[in-house]
Amino acid sequence: MSDSTESISKRREYRLAKKAEKQVTFTSEAGVGKALPKKRYYRQRAHSNPFSDHRLEYPTSPSDMDWDKLFTNKDGEQEVKIADIGCGYGGLTVALAEEYPSKRILGMEIRVQVTEYVEERIRALRESKKGHYGNCAVIRANSMKFLPNFFKRGQLEKMFFCFPDPHFKQRKHKARIITNTLLSEYAFVLQEGGILYTITDVLDLHEWMKRHLDEHPLFERLTEEEESVDPCVNIMTHATEEGKKVARNNGSKYVACYRRRANPEL
Repeated sequence: MSDSTESISKRREYRLAKKAEKQVTFTSEAGVGKALPKKRYYRQRAHSNPFSDHRLEYPTSPSDMDWDKLFTNKDGEQEVKIADIGCGYGGLTVALAEEYPSKRILGMEIRVQVTEYVEERIRALRESKKGHYGNCAVIRANSMKFLPNFFKRGQLEKMFFCFPDPHFKQRKHKARIITNTLLSEYAFVLQEGGILYTITDVLDLHEWMKRHLDEHPLFERLTEEEESVDPCVNIMTHATEEGKKVARNNGSKYVACYRRRANPEL
């Protein structure tokens, strides 16, 4: 058996064992001696082609979505109010769950194995800290195609776009997650006064996102003072796995946050 085949086999065995477990022992994140799933068994390419046919299941309309299958909390908001788009390994999703215990936070991730990791992570945290993390969940979804299938008009209070794929080649810019067309979809699901958060370590992508948001009539940039006192800015800067990696490498992080303007009067 080759090294690569053996590695794939070990990852598969590990994930199957995790799914079969009824009780697990976890370590550090929850702080009560239980261990989180190991990321090395859930590795996948850093990004995924959003235009590919991923054979995803999605509701035909938001009313068809049964959120109680994902969330265990019964108090507070029962609709999803915060969306972590392209949530990666779930660092921001779980941090927001602690910051906003009465709101439901949904991580949306297109990569299969990464989504499985976040599912295991949330399950581990719920086991480790009873009564917590029932307000966060993750689903595998292509947010660039099906966002309005999950959320009704004006449902979301906050949307996060943390360290998205920069798609450096110019011919790939159409695949960037911030474009004029997609911003109109985000404005549709974001309530008036809601906040759209962006962060990246790529200056060119930062300027791209700012330019498109500045040009869109339904978004306005928060002031520097507003960004500095918003707890979510601090959380997304430090809680995501990608953000931690950038910090370890002494890289720069570029933040831009925008408020959803009121619809113009007809």
